[in-house]
Amino acid sequence: MDLLWPLFLTLLLLVPLAVGAYVWMLRRKRRFAVRYSSLSLIRAAMPQHSRLRRHLPFVLFLLAMSSLILAMARPVTITSVPAGQTTILLALDVSRSMCSNDIAPTRLHAAKDAAQDFIRRQPSNTQIGVVAFAGFAEQVQAPTTDQEVLADVVESLITGRRTAIGSAILESIDAIAEVDNSVSPSVRSSSEPDVTPVPNGAYAPSIIVLLTDGASNAGPEPLLAAQQAVDRGIRVYTIGFGTANGGMMDCSGLIAQGDPWGSGQGDPFSWGGGWGGGRFRRGIDEETLMRVSEMTGAEYYAPESADELQEVFENLPTSLIMRHETTEVSFAFTSLGALLVLAALGLSMKWNPLQ
Repeated sequence: MDLLWPLFLTLLLLVPLAVGAYVWMLRRKRRFAVRYSSLSLIRAAMPQHSRLRRHLPFVLFLLAMSSLILAMARPVTITSVPAGQTTILLALDVSRSMCSNDIAPTRLHAAKDAAQDFIRRQPSNTQIGVVAFAGFAEQVQAPTTDQEVLADVVESLITGRRTAIGSAILESIDAIAEVDNSVSPSVRSSSEPDVTPVPNGAYAPSIIVLLTDGASNAGPEPLLAAQQAVDRGIRVYTIGFGTANGGMMDCSGLIAQGDPWGSGQGDPFSWGGGWGGGRFRRGIDEETLMRVSEMTGAEYYAPESADELQEVFENLPTSLIMRHETTEVSFAFTSLGALLVLAALGLSMKWNPLQ
């Protein structure tokens, strides 16, 4: 169970205050009786109420107060049901460092092959979208079930300069929001309204699979973008792809005329992450990628070969994607509180009637 408005739990501080006030009143009554009358005469005149009868109405009142405060905090339960429609966003790094040939023929070619095989293995009703990112992120294919179109889109990817992991996450969130009304689009500026976070443990029937071989050096901070995924219940599985030794860059056929990523045709050995001499080592920010996956309830993978990458895609938990439904149960606590109040009043009037 989770709470939508947990700040209301601070009102539970009223419970010990009420107990303190009750004890003070009892002691005050005792002092009054000793000062102004004979204690033995008072005891003889009063009915012989048990301690239970004396204090039970107040205990019931405290329980009622606690139950009503819990109701104000809006408790919800979370249930998992099979997702009738699954959406997977492939966010693929197309920075220049993906041209490194340490994984033959290049990292990008190996990533394309693995992504295409992954697409073909999915059930026919699974929607898959593609986001490519270098210095910025772009949705190159909206979620669709047309696997041939998806395979062609992946094959046509070209490279750009720099790496914007945070932008890729936000663009993927927006792509999911386009096909799932329960998911809010990303927030790109402080003037936009904040999104009410989903309860802890609740997830959308959509995931993001983000593959990169570098560290973010453009766009918003990845962890800030990941928090937006957390708020929407979207899991982000991250893949850090590349070898420790790196390799030479070979971008032949992967750079379009005019460079739509806006990087120009500068020094090829300065592209993709800043390792000099045209050799790209494993410069993956694994700590950030691990944190992104951990925050969102997903996993991080670190393949160093084409076969290992194929295995990662094969083992992604796409067959276990569940839809999490939240049900508010405030009414139960409200009803319980009301019953306890009535019980407290009834017992108090029965056992301690007004004279």
